[in-house]
Amino acid sequence: MTHGARADAIEAYILNHIDPEGALLEALNRDAHVKLLRPRMIAGHLQGRLLKMCCRMIRPRRVLEIGMYTAYATLCMAEGLADDALIHTVEVNDEMEPFVRPYLEQSPDRAKIRVHWGDVADVLPTLGETFDLVYIDADKRNYCAYYELVFPHVRPGGFILADNTLWSGKVTEKQALPSDLQTKGILAFNEMILNDARVEKVIVPLRDGLTVVYKSCVEEHS
Repeated sequence: MTHGARADAIEAYILNHIDPEGALLEALNRDAHVKLLRPRMIAGHLQGRLLKMCCRMIRPRRVLEIGMYTAYATLCMAEGLADDALIHTVEVNDEMEPFVRPYLEQSPDRAKIRVHWGDVADVLPTLGETFDLVYIDADKRNYCAYYELVFPHVRPGGFILADNTLWSGKVTEKQALPSDLQTKGILAFNEMILNDARVEKVIVPLRDGLTVVYKSCVEEHS
Protein backbone atom coordinates (compact mmCIF):
# COMPACT_ATOMS: atom_id res chain seq x y z
CA MET A 1 0.00 0.00 0.00
CA THR A 2 1.40 3.40 -0.94
CA HIS A 3 1.74 6.20 1.60
CA GLY A 4 -1.12 8.10 -0.05
CA ALA A 5 -3.37 5.05 -0.10
CA ARG A 6 -2.63 4.33 3.57
CA ALA A 7 -3.41 7.94 4.52
CA ASP A 8 -6.72 7.72 2.65
CA ALA A 9 -7.52 4.43 4.37
CA ILE A 10 -6.75 5.91 7.80
CA GLU A 11 -8.93 8.94 7.09
CA ALA A 12 -11.78 6.68 5.97
CA TYR A 13 -11.38 4.60 9.13
CA ILE A 14 -11.49 7.73 11.31
CA LEU A 15 -14.60 9.08 9.60
CA ASN A 16 -16.31 5.71 10.05
CA HIS A 17 -15.55 5.73 13.79
CA ILE A 18 -16.64 9.22 14.81
CA ASP A 19 -20.02 10.91 14.98
CA PRO A 20 -21.62 11.47 11.56
CA GLU A 21 -21.72 15.00 10.22
CA GLY A 22 -25.49 14.91 9.88
CA ALA A 23 -27.80 15.41 6.90
CA LEU A 24 -27.62 19.21 6.79
CA LEU A 25 -23.84 19.37 6.82
CA GLU A 26 -23.59 16.49 4.37
CA ALA A 27 -25.85 18.40 1.98
CA LEU A 28 -23.82 21.58 2.47
CA ASN A 29 -20.59 19.69 1.77
CA ARG A 30 -22.02 18.16 -1.38
CA ASP A 31 -23.46 21.48 -2.54
CA ALA A 32 -20.12 23.22 -2.01
CA HIS A 33 -18.32 20.69 -4.21
CA VAL A 34 -20.85 21.26 -6.99
CA LYS A 35 -21.20 25.04 -6.86
CA LEU A 36 -18.01 26.54 -5.42
CA LEU A 37 -14.55 26.98 -6.93
CA ARG A 38 -12.67 26.10 -3.73
CA PRO A 39 -14.74 23.50 -1.87
CA ARG A 40 -11.66 22.15 -0.06
CA MET A 41 -11.71 25.34 2.01
CA ILE A 42 -14.62 24.05 4.09
CA ALA A 43 -13.77 22.57 7.47
CA GLY A 44 -15.14 19.13 6.60
CA HIS A 45 -16.42 16.20 8.63
CA LEU A 46 -13.45 15.48 10.93
CA GLN A 47 -12.51 19.07 11.71
CA GLY A 48 -16.16 19.96 12.09
CA ARG A 49 -16.68 17.28 14.75
CA LEU A 50 -13.53 18.51 16.52
CA LEU A 51 -14.78 22.11 16.53
CA LYS A 52 -18.06 20.94 18.02
CA MET A 53 -16.17 18.96 20.66
CA CYS A 54 -14.01 22.00 21.47
CA CYS A 55 -17.18 23.94 22.19
CA ARG A 56 -18.44 21.10 24.35
CA MET A 57 -15.20 21.17 26.36
CA ILE A 58 -14.63 24.94 26.59
CA ARG A 59 -18.33 25.75 26.99
CA PRO A 60 -17.97 29.27 25.60
CA ARG A 61 -20.77 31.77 26.04
CA ARG A 62 -19.47 34.02 23.27
CA VAL A 63 -17.63 32.88 20.14
CA LEU A 64 -16.16 34.97 17.33
CA GLU A 65 -15.52 33.42 13.92
CA ILE A 66 -13.42 35.34 11.39
CA GLY A 67 -14.16 33.91 7.95
CA MET A 68 -17.46 32.08 7.65
CA TYR A 69 -17.21 30.99 3.97
CA THR A 70 -19.92 28.28 3.64
CA ALA A 71 -20.83 28.35 7.37
CA TYR A 72 -19.83 24.68 7.76
CA ALA A 73 -17.58 25.40 10.74
CA THR A 74 -20.13 27.90 12.06
CA LEU A 75 -22.85 25.27 12.16
CA CYS A 76 -20.53 22.74 13.78
CA MET A 77 -19.54 25.12 16.57
CA ALA A 78 -23.15 26.16 17.09
CA GLU A 79 -24.06 22.49 17.63
CA GLY A 80 -21.68 22.39 20.59
CA LEU A 81 -22.86 25.61 22.21
CA ALA A 82 -25.29 25.89 25.11
CA ASP A 83 -28.73 27.27 24.30
CA ASP A 84 -27.89 30.70 25.77
CA ALA A 85 -24.52 30.99 23.97
CA LEU A 86 -23.88 32.98 20.82
CA ILE A 87 -21.48 32.88 17.89
CA HIS A 88 -20.74 36.05 15.97
CA THR A 89 -19.44 35.10 12.53
CA VAL A 90 -17.89 37.70 10.23
CA GLU A 91 -17.51 37.22 6.47
CA VAL A 92 -16.13 39.88 4.13
CA ASN A 93 -17.45 38.25 0.93
CA ASP A 94 -21.16 39.03 0.86
CA GLU A 95 -21.49 37.08 -2.41
CA MET A 96 -21.59 33.97 -0.22
CA GLU A 97 -24.89 35.07 1.34
CA PRO A 98 -27.20 33.28 -1.16
CA PHE A 99 -25.31 30.03 -0.65
CA VAL A 100 -25.15 30.27 3.13
CA ARG A 101 -28.65 31.54 3.97
CA PRO A 102 -30.64 28.32 3.30
CA TYR A 103 -28.34 26.24 5.49
CA LEU A 104 -28.45 28.71 8.35
CA GLU A 105 -32.23 28.89 8.13
CA GLN A 106 -32.54 25.09 8.24
CA SER A 107 -30.23 24.67 11.23
CA PRO A 108 -31.86 23.87 14.60
CA ASP A 109 -29.08 26.01 16.11
CA ARG A 110 -29.78 29.12 14.01
CA ALA A 111 -30.80 31.17 17.09
CA LYS A 112 -27.22 30.89 18.36
CA ILE A 113 -25.71 32.44 15.20
CA ARG A 114 -25.30 36.12 14.31
CA VAL A 115 -23.92 36.79 10.82
CA HIS A 116 -22.05 40.02 10.08
CA TRP A 117 -21.10 40.88 6.50
CA GLY A 118 -18.02 43.08 6.29
CA ASP A 119 -14.45 43.50 7.51
CA VAL A 120 -13.87 42.24 11.04
CA ALA A 121 -11.90 45.41 11.82
CA ASP A 122 -15.13 47.36 11.27
CA VAL A 123 -17.50 44.82 12.83
CA LEU A 124 -15.66 43.92 16.04
CA PRO A 125 -15.90 47.35 17.73
CA THR A 126 -19.68 47.33 17.24
CA LEU A 127 -20.21 44.02 19.07
CA GLY A 128 -19.21 45.08 22.58
CA GLU A 129 -18.36 41.49 23.50
CA THR A 130 -15.62 39.63 25.33
CA PHE A 131 -15.03 36.23 23.74
CA ASP A 132 -14.30 32.84 25.26
CA LEU A 133 -13.33 31.37 21.88
CA VAL A 134 -12.15 32.88 18.60
CA TYR A 135 -11.84 30.84 15.40
CA ILE A 136 -9.73 32.36 12.61
CA ASP A 137 -10.11 30.99 9.09
CA ALA A 138 -9.91 33.91 6.68
CA ASP A 139 -7.31 35.70 4.52
CA LYS A 140 -3.97 34.17 5.51
CA ARG A 141 -2.17 37.40 4.65
CA ASN A 142 -3.94 39.07 7.56
CA TYR A 143 -3.61 36.44 10.28
CA CYS A 144 -1.22 38.58 12.34
CA ALA A 145 -3.56 41.55 12.08
CA TYR A 146 -6.56 39.42 13.07
CA TYR A 147 -4.69 38.09 16.09
CA GLU A 148 -3.65 41.52 17.31
CA LEU A 149 -7.16 42.84 16.72
CA VAL A 150 -9.01 40.15 18.67
CA PHE A 151 -6.52 39.46 21.47
CA PRO A 152 -7.74 42.26 23.77
CA HIS A 153 -11.29 40.97 23.31
CA VAL A 154 -10.48 37.41 24.46
CA ARG A 155 -10.98 36.78 28.15
CA PRO A 156 -8.07 35.47 30.22
CA GLY A 157 -8.40 31.70 30.05
CA GLY A 158 -9.99 31.93 26.62
CA PHE A 159 -8.90 30.25 23.39
CA ILE A 160 -7.99 31.25 19.85
CA LEU A 161 -8.05 28.59 17.11
CA ALA A 162 -6.38 29.34 13.80
CA ASP A 163 -6.89 27.11 10.76
CA ASN A 164 -4.49 26.28 7.90
CA THR A 165 -1.32 26.98 9.87
CA LEU A 166 0.66 24.27 8.05
CA TRP A 167 -0.54 25.63 4.69
CA SER A 168 -0.11 22.51 2.56
CA GLY A 169 3.36 21.97 4.01
CA LYS A 170 4.68 25.23 2.55
CA VAL A 171 5.69 26.35 6.04
CA THR A 172 8.58 23.85 5.88
CA GLU A 173 10.11 25.44 2.80
CA LYS A 174 13.21 27.54 3.44
CA GLN A 175 11.77 30.67 1.91
CA ALA A 176 8.42 31.61 0.45
CA LEU A 177 8.31 33.04 -3.05
CA PRO A 178 8.12 36.86 -3.03
CA SER A 179 4.69 36.68 -4.65
CA ASP A 180 3.34 34.06 -2.21
CA LEU A 181 1.79 36.43 0.31
CA GLN A 182 -0.48 33.76 1.80
CA THR A 183 2.46 31.57 2.84
CA LYS A 184 4.32 34.62 4.14
CA GLY A 185 1.28 35.51 6.22
CA ILE A 186 1.10 32.05 7.79
CA LEU A 187 4.84 31.98 8.48
CA ALA A 188 4.68 35.39 10.17
CA PHE A 189 1.67 34.32 12.22
CA ASN A 190 3.33 31.11 13.39
CA GLU A 191 6.42 33.05 14.48
CA MET A 192 4.27 35.64 16.26
CA ILE A 193 2.45 32.96 18.24
CA LEU A 194 5.70 31.15 19.03
CA ASN A 195 7.17 34.30 20.56
CA ASP A 196 4.07 35.48 22.42
CA ALA A 197 4.76 34.83 26.11
CA ARG A 198 1.14 35.67 27.00
CA VAL A 199 -0.15 32.41 25.54
CA GLU A 200 0.33 28.67 25.44
CA LYS A 201 0.18 27.15 22.00
CA VAL A 202 0.16 23.88 20.09
CA ILE A 203 -0.16 23.09 16.38
CA VAL A 204 -2.35 20.06 15.71
CA PRO A 205 -1.50 18.38 12.36
CA LEU A 206 -5.17 17.99 11.47
CA ARG A 207 -5.91 18.49 7.76
CA ASP A 208 -4.00 21.70 6.94
CA GLY A 209 -2.92 22.45 10.50
CA LEU A 210 -4.93 23.84 13.41
CA THR A 211 -3.20 26.04 15.99
CA VAL A 212 -4.72 26.08 19.46
CA VAL A 213 -3.82 29.14 21.54
CA TYR A 214 -4.65 29.52 25.23
CA LYS A 215 -4.63 33.06 26.65
CA SER A 216 -3.04 32.79 30.05
CA CYS A 217 -4.95 34.03 33.07
CA VAL A 218 -3.67 37.22 34.73
CA GLU A 219 -2.92 35.36 37.95
CA GLU A 220 -0.44 33.11 36.16
CA HIS A 221 1.84 36.09 35.46
CA SER A 222 1.45 37.84 38.82
